[in-house]
Amino acid sequence: MAAPEPPQFARNSLAAWGNSPFAPTGLATLVTALHFRPLQVRPMLFVPILLFSSYANLQGFKIDSAGITAAASGTYALLAMRRRPSAFMNRFSIRGIVRGAAVGIGVVNTAAGGWVYATGNREREKEERRINPRWV
Repeated sequence: MAAPEPPQFARNSLAAWGNSPFAPTGLATLVTALHFRPLQVRPMLFVPILLFSSYANLQGFKIDSAGITAAASGTYALLAMRRRPSAFMNRFSIRGIVRGAAVGIGVVNTAAGGWVYATGNREREKEERRINPRWV
């Protein structure tokens, strides 16, 4: 038995989020805000990957960009969810809210990017790049 198809609205929302260059840039901004001061090297390694994914999306490689975004966002979300704040009130501080938003955006980026990567049509994307070259 085949898995049921998601509703049209959910499909369109996932495709729009997965094709957007703003999703990885937003997550990169939140990761930088959380881990730049004091510098934490491992989480900051995700920032250039996410920014490159946004650049690739703007160049017309939307499917590949969605795959890169899904992989990097999912890995960051998994690593960020491992750490728990020590006190209950730390979850509701500004830093805790930003951390929750970063993890939430990472999970949504993973789902949307995975959807776009799995259902993308590479031939149509190649034709779009041929018809409408960017910055050539």
